Amino acid sequence: MSRRDCFGLVLLAVISASGEKLSGTNTRPNIIVIVTDDLGWNDIGFHGSTQIRTPNIDALAYNGVILNRHYTPPLCTPSRASLMTGRHPINIGMQQHVIESNEPWGLGLDQKLLPEYFREAGYRTRLVGKWHLGFFRQAYTPTRRGFESHFGYIGPYIDYWDHSLQMSNTSTRGLDMRRNLEVDYSVNGSYATDLFNGEAVRLIQEHDQKKPLLLVLTHLAPHTGNEDDPMQAPAEEVEKFDYIKDGKRRVLAAMISKVDEGVGQIMQALKERDMLDNSIVLFYADNGAPTVGIHSNAGSNFPLKGQKYSPWEGAVRTVAAIWSPLLNLTGGRVSNQWIHVSDWLPTLAHAARIEGIPIGSDIDGRNQWEALKNPAISVRNVVMNNIDELHHYSSYSRNGWKYVNGTSWEGKFDSWMGELDEEDELSEEEYVVMLAGSVVGRMMPLDLDHVARLRREAAVECGDLSEAKDCKPMESACLFNLLDDPCERNNVASENLDILEELREEVEQYRQMAVEPRNKPADSRADPGFYNNTWTWWLDEIDSRSNMYLFPVLIIVISIVMIALIILITRPFK
Repeated sequence: MSRRDCFGLVLLAVISASGEKLSGTNTRPNIIVIVTDDLGWNDIGFHGSTQIRTPNIDALAYNGVILNRHYTPPLCTPSRASLMTGRHPINIGMQQHVIESNEPWGLGLDQKLLPEYFREAGYRTRLVGKWHLGFFRQAYTPTRRGFESHFGYIGPYIDYWDHSLQMSNTSTRGLDMRRNLEVDYSVNGSYATDLFNGEAVRLIQEHDQKKPLLLVLTHLAPHTGNEDDPMQAPAEEVEKFDYIKDGKRRVLAAMISKVDEGVGQIMQALKERDMLDNSIVLFYADNGAPTVGIHSNAGSNFPLKGQKYSPWEGAVRTVAAIWSPLLNLTGGRVSNQWIHVSDWLPTLAHAARIEGIPIGSDIDGRNQWEALKNPAISVRNVVMNNIDELHHYSSYSRNGWKYVNGTSWEGKFDSWMGELDEEDELSEEEYVVMLAGSVVGRMMPLDLDHVARLRREAAVECGDLSEAKDCKPMESACLFNLLDDPCERNNVASENLDILEELREEVEQYRQMAVEPRNKPADSRADPGFYNNTWTWWLDEIDSRSNMYLFPVLIIVISIVMIALIILITRPFK
């Protein structure tokens, strides 16, 4: 064999081994993460309700894995921090409440985030929608934390139409809509959910497939807008739900329907770009719905107990499903494996063949990829819901035993809320027709017998809630067996004192190891009235203005000194 032939064989081997770099093609999976804000367990169809139409989400779930024990922290900021870092909020100081837009704090800059890992591996990293992990300085914003681009808002919520935020009665109403670092005035008057869906589709349509795509779409919906007009949806969308008697819930249904419409649009765009066969699509809710109280949206977590910002399952056991041809599914299934939102960073990184993701304590993220493919595999048996020193409660489970000590908001959310009126629901026949006619339903034909079986498996049955065995967590710790009692009806602490004590000790150990919360009090200098009625990184703005004024002062001082020196030098000696 000639030297030239040998060289050719070696070159061929190198090209084969590193195809995605040398051939310009991508072999890593595209990853689409769709997060809804304050969506209730009972607000989608695949858990058994037929009230709110979510045919695209349902069809995606029926063809993928319904994650029936998917857990998140009970609030927005901690939940998002956990997704981005793969860490539990108590281990990074993000466990207490949420970031208000006038508070100078955020997710620590010492934390390496999900988009940073993926960008280093060659991914195009895109964020659409909500951030809510800090913006008091520009260094804390999405395009400074690993995202190549961001279109959306940086605070907790906005008006759906004019995209303004009224943080408090004492602050000015300010615009919070940006394209990367620039304020975007051009989209005023456009419905936020449509904007975010449209941006996600555009990014897919224009994506250069020589590189893999990480697209994180974090919806505003169905979180409420400002307090003066909290429930907002296009009138024509609300009219589709005229069979729902409760007016507030009718608007909620329209808000959720718009999210569902976007799921169909995104799947269609992936199909049109021939990206579906090499994609992972994850859909989940950041926490449970707030049925009553502040920012209540009439969402339903029923029959789970409680709601957002509480220690109960209705706050932390959330809607979730994942779909991908890479899971090698022969049909959709329901998974009852324990999954925590912190697991998604190591799990998706493993699927993308990204190494070097650190694994922390038992409550931090775990790689669940093989467990998603094989229901016989169990990766996690511990879920820390929260240790909340602000409201003085802890909520923790191990091997299906759940420990609750204390509660939030003086027990106002310690019940079962949001039970639906069966008269407000579609018939099974109407549901099937809607499902089959959806974008995803047409894309992925469904076996209706299999769908019926999955819906039965995914539904939570709790029996007569009036027969609940009392739990008074403000008086003494409670214990529940979630495997037998997912709705937390029966406090079995007195019958299992040894288990109760074991869990109490474990919670105390985590409490001792917890990082001090990063929270800071409100800063009046954040008021958007100082910055052209926009929410911005005000501490950077203050520093910039200080430097702007400092320079002329410095010039004046130097000039005076120079004049004094000249006078001194030129004065005649006596």
